[in-house]
Amino acid sequence: MYKISSRVMPGASSFLPFTVFAADDADKGEKEETSSVNLDELSLYTAPPPQTLRHEESEAGQLEEKVATVRKLAEPYATWCQSTYAKIKPKVQKVVQLGNDTYVYLQNPPKDFYPRAGVIGLAGVAGLFLARGSRIKKVLYPTGFMTLGASLYYPEQAAAIAKSTGDSAYDTAVQSYAAVEKILKSQIKDKKSDEK
Repeated sequence: MYKISSRVMPGASSFLPFTVFAADDADKGEKEETSSVNLDELSLYTAPPPQTLRHEESEAGQLEEKVATVRKLAEPYATWCQSTYAKIKPKVQKVVQLGNDTYVYLQNPPKDFYPRAGVIGLAGVAGLFLARGSRIKKVLYPTGFMTLGASLYYPEQAAAIAKSTGDSAYDTAVQSYAAVEKILKSQIKDKKSDEK
């Protein structure tokens, strides 16, 4: 039997060049010459040939198969949630930033801000009170009264908004007119080709 012992550092024996003496236990009574054995000659330190190294996957158990099935079923939903989150995240961050900015603004508002806001809000309530009947009135009256009240207190901003709204409305009207004209021309062509 061959025995190597290292008490201080078991792994250090592979780094130190020293000779290991092996003794055969069969002949205990007779003393033979001790022969030196190299570390590579000991069976404990020999590596198996590379052909015999083979990793075999164990078969999946019932729990592993169920978990894999659940993962496959949940993958499209997880992908959808991730893409939706990526789309919504910037918008939510903008809303949070707007809320923080509004909070900072309301902590130190300009002079006469709260009375003006009260008058504009009261105009909206009055418009809601006067809008009896159809749903269109319930939308248009409060919005119109609030817009009128805000334009009285902030005329420069109201003029800028009216100008940009007018420009965009004009562009939309021109595009709509062009689209309707194109549709009508294509219908006229179809009628003429059907008559021939």
